[in-house]
Amino acid sequence: MRLVGRHRRGAPAVIALALLIAGCTGPSGSATSSPADATRTGRPSPIPTVAVSPSPSPTPSGEADMSDWPTYHRTPDRAGAVVGLAAVSHLGAAWTAALDGAVYGQPIVVGSLVVAATEGDTVYGLDRATGAVRWTNHVGTPARLHDLPCGNIDPLGITGTPAYDASTGSVFVVAETTGGQHTLVALEVTTGTERWRRSLDVTGRDRRAEQQRGALAVANGRVYVPFGGLYGDCGDYVGYVTATPVDGGGATTSYVVPTSREGGIWAASGVAVDRGGDVWVAVGNGASTGGTYDGSDSVLRLAPDLSTRLDYFAPTSWGSQNARDRDLGSTGPVLLDGDRVLVSGKDAEVYLLDAQHLGGIGGQLAMLPGCAGYGGIAWDAAVQAAFVPCRDGLARVSVGATTLRPDWKAAANVAGSPVVGHGAVWSVDAAAGYLYALDETTGAVVAEAEVGATSRFASPVLTGGIVLVPTLAGVSALMVG
Repeated sequence: MRLVGRHRRGAPAVIALALLIAGCTGPSGSATSSPADATRTGRPSPIPTVAVSPSPSPTPSGEADMSDWPTYHRTPDRAGAVVGLAAVSHLGAAWTAALDGAVYGQPIVVGSLVVAATEGDTVYGLDRATGAVRWTNHVGTPARLHDLPCGNIDPLGITGTPAYDASTGSVFVVAETTGGQHTLVALEVTTGTERWRRSLDVTGRDRRAEQQRGALAVANGRVYVPFGGLYGDCGDYVGYVTATPVDGGGATTSYVVPTSREGGIWAASGVAVDRGGDVWVAVGNGASTGGTYDGSDSVLRLAPDLSTRLDYFAPTSWGSQNARDRDLGSTGPVLLDGDRVLVSGKDAEVYLLDAQHLGGIGGQLAMLPGCAGYGGIAWDAAVQAAFVPCRDGLARVSVGATTLRPDWKAAANVAGSPVVGHGAVWSVDAAAGYLYALDETTGAVVAEAEVGATSRFASPVLTGGIVLVPTLAGVSALMVG
C-alpha cells in the first residue's frame, strides 16, 4: 500500500512507502460528529461570496438531468460515482453562498437548482451556476444545546441530507426544533413552498435524546428517515427508521432496533435502497455486551414497509464492540454490483457481505483490518474499487467476489466522505477546509482548493462541471477544469 502525503506545491504528492493497512482504531465516545464540528473556524475562502437574497423568479427544474444529484451520493445504493465526466486538471473559483447556519448534509441538485439545508432550520434553493438564492423557507426554530441532554451541534436544526422525489416534485427535510421535536417537511422544489409536514417522534422515548443525522432516501413511494442519538450517547434513546408516503397521506411505519437502549442508525449516508426495494441500514452500539444478541452493531436488510427484518449481519465481537463503543454504525452500507455489500465500522475492520445471505453473526465474506470508517463510502464499479473514509486517511480497497485488498491510503488529513468522478476521487480535509481531488489509481493529489471549514462528515457533490462542498458557513462551489 502507498501512503499519500499532505500535498504542498512543489513537493512530491506521494510518499513511496509500502505499508499494509493495519493498526487503526476508532475513537471512543458517541456515534456522531466530533466536538470540534460545531465550533471549528477555517481560513476565509478566497472564492467570491454571493449575497443571500431572493431571486425574483424561480426556474422550473423538475425534469431529469444528467447533472442531477437528488439524494446522498446521488443514487439509492449510495455509490457516489458519476461516469463520463472529463478528467480534472485544476479547480477554479465559482461562488460561495453564506447561509444562516452550518450545512452538514450534502446539497442536492435538481436541474439547475441546488437545495441546501442548514442547522438554522432553513432550506435554500440556489442557482447552480451563480449561487444566487431563488427561494428560502425557514421551517422551524432549531434546538439549542443548553436545552438538550448532550450533543455538540449548536444550534441543532437540519442535519441529514435532504432527498428529492420526482413523482411529486417534492424535496424532503427533517427539522429538529425546540423541545427536541423531529418533523418531516415536504417542500415544492421550484418555489420552496411547504406542502405538508409530519412528526416522526414515533417511539415513545425521550425525543430530546434522539437525533436525525443520516441521509434521507426516497423509494417505493416512501421517504425513509433514520434516527440515532446525540454526541455523548446520553438519555433514553433507541435507533429507528421511518417510512412515510411521499404524498403525505397514509400512515408512517417504522422499524425500531430491538435493544433496550442506543442502537442508533446515525451514519451520514443514512438509508440505502436496493433495486428490489429492500431497505438497508447500519446500526450502532446497543445495550447488550454479551449473552443474548440484541439486534445492535449490525447491518440490516428490511422490507420496504419496514415491517420485517429480512436479514442481518453482526461481527463476532459484537458484545465487546458494544461495551467499548467500537460499533459498526459509523458508516452506512454501500450496495455493490454482484450482490455484495461493503461497510466499515469503528472497530477498524472493513466487511464484505453477501447481499443475498448476510449470514447473521460472523457471516462476512471477507474482512480487512486497518480502517475505522466514518461517513459514506464511494464505489467505482468500473474498477471494482471502494473508497473508504478511514479516520486516518481515505483508503482505496479493491473488491473481489469474496476478497478485499488494500491499495493506497491518503494522508490522515484527507479523510472526508468521498465521491468519484472526473477521473478522480474527491475528499475534504475538514480541519484545514480544503477539497482534494486524488488520482484513483495512485492516490496522488491532482487538484486542491480552499473551501472553508466543514463538518467531519462533509461530502462533495459533482454536478455540471461544478463541485459543491457543504461548509460550516453555507456552500462553496468550484469549477472543474
